[in-house]
Amino acid sequence: MELPSNYLLMQNSLFANGLLTLKIPFNMGFRYNNANAGVPMDTNVIAAMARWPDVPDVFGWLSLSERGAWRLHPRGDALQDATDAGEAISSPQILQFIGRNYAGDEQGRWFFQNGPQRVFVRLDAAPYILQTLGAPPALQTHNGLSLAAIRAWWLDDSGRLYAQTEYGPGLVAGRDLSTVLDALRTADNRPLAEMLEQGNRAQTITVQPWPLPAAEAKIAAISADCGVAGEYPIALNFCAAQDIPGQLGFQRYPAPAQIR
Repeated sequence: MELPSNYLLMQNSLFANGLLTLKIPFNMGFRYNNANAGVPMDTNVIAAMARWPDVPDVFGWLSLSERGAWRLHPRGDALQDATDAGEAISSPQILQFIGRNYAGDEQGRWFFQNGPQRVFVRLDAAPYILQTLGAPPALQTHNGLSLAAIRAWWLDDSGRLYAQTEYGPGLVAGRDLSTVLDALRTADNRPLAEMLEQGNRAQTITVQPWPLPAAEAKIAAISADCGVAGEYPIALNFCAAQDIPGQLGFQRYPAPAQIR
């Protein structure tokens, strides 16, 4: 069976059942082929990639907001107009499908694997938006991945807090920032928030590992499955907001790569 010439329909159970489709036009000029970020994708997506390995990538049709919301850009202009918020995607099934099939390549470009086609994502903040759960707080990504370890923290000069996680770089959601800062403690067990309020912003501060001890039991199985664990010490780094993508290794505005 051949793919449609004008559109690629979402290859998932929704499409198979005729319930919902997401249509994204082809860009015939570029193609890129790479591994995902280590999180298994849907088996039918993997099968579609194997069956149609040369489907071109598309750019400018999907973005991830600073609040962790997927946004559709029907005109394909997300990269031309960074202020365009796009349209909300309301279907829980489609949101879950995008979240399960989301990864990054070695160039730091993040994408949604739409069946055999890669839909590269404009990142308004970072590849993942991190949210707190429970007390003491644990962290999970906007697409539901529980974090077993934070490898480094970055605080930019606008007050945003980023983390390098086992899945990739993430921004702590604004509504959860104070909760995370209040929970973090320095290596000598001082409250980090207190140090920051005092204007202590050395080039690097050593903080205690995340997750917090009382939260570790909740994600022990996840940590074992991923083969990661909290390491001590953890660095909290400071840098300019404009330098965050380079420091954490991601592209906010992914550009096509020439066909190899």
